[in-house]
Amino acid sequence: MARRTAKTAADPAPTDTASPDPKARDTKAPGWLVLVYRIPSEPTRLRATVWRRLKGLGAIYLQNSVAALPAGTTSERALRKLRHEILEMSGTAVLMSCTTLLGEADVLAAFQAARDDEYEEIVDKCQDFLAGIEKEFTAEHFTFAELEENEVDHQKLVNWLAKVVARDAFGAPGRADADEALARCGEELERYAARVYAEETDGH
Repeated sequence: MARRTAKTAADPAPTDTASPDPKARDTKAPGWLVLVYRIPSEPTRLRATVWRRLKGLGAIYLQNSVAALPAGTTSERALRKLRHEILEMSGTAVLMSCTTLLGEADVLAAFQAARDDEYEEIVDKCQDFLAGIEKEFTAEHFTFAELEENEVDHQKLVNWLAKVVARDAFGAPGRADADEALARCGEELERYAARVYAEETDGH
């Protein structure tokens, strides 16, 4: 750092040997929000409630009852709210803002792995959706009721992916497969819809 501050105009211009990919997302965390909490052992549903809330936010556990999220206004607001709820459960909670001195790569890897797990789950559900569409084609079951049901299921997948993408702060690699799988679902839904419309026309 000292050499950088001592640099003068007479110094030669640095050689750009590795230009960064403009499409690559910055995987350097701007900082972390860490929630350290303790909840009464009974009733057990309280622990489950907090766990679900943190999972829904995309937080990762550094250890038992210590959860972390990349720093940000939305994350801070959500964790402040959760802390308040924990206190109302007669628990204790401390919300801290920090930077990682050592081991940040491990924290980032855990965060990326959590997002990839979510993307993989979406891919699995997309495969189930596609199997359902194929089943309707095989059975030649082309009705508006079935189309509406499939449209609802597809929208759930769209909304689910959007939520995961929103908390994917560093661009986990699993997103590509999820995007591709959901696009395929959209294509097959359109193909099924076209057949339903065709059957309706032929019926009249």
